[in-house]
Amino acid sequence: MSSQVSKQEIHQCQCPECQQAGDSEVKELHAQMNQFLSRLDEQQRRWYAALEAKKLGHGGTKRMSQITGMHVNTIRRGRRELEEQLENCPDQRLRQVGGGRKSLKKNTTSHPGFTTAGGGRNGRESNGGTKMGSS
Repeated sequence: MSSQVSKQEIHQCQCPECQQAGDSEVKELHAQMNQFLSRLDEQQRRWYAALEAKKLGHGGTKRMSQITGMHVNTIRRGRRELEEQLENCPDQRLRQVGGGRKSLKKNTTSHPGFTTAGGGRNGRESNGGTKMGSS
């Protein structure tokens, strides 16, 4: 059995230059950027896009959004994190403590109104499917 590594889909640049016909150095560069981004985790992608946006100057965030497919607010967040020297970003974790989806714990014994002792809900015996009070 071969091990399967999940590959992240590589974004196709949507900037005006890459939408034109023909080959160019810019198209190749943007394709390489997206190839590189596909190998990074979500924090690293955000930080890399933020650095490139900063290098581009005015309009860089919007341009990097077109190139990478990342939302402008995500890139802005990366810029803020970099400006803060990644101070509030964990270095050994992908998510902040308490971040992400909460785990589900199945615990039927502490559910109010449920007991297994009486054979039915609320400790009542089952009446075999007949309505209460019917003859």
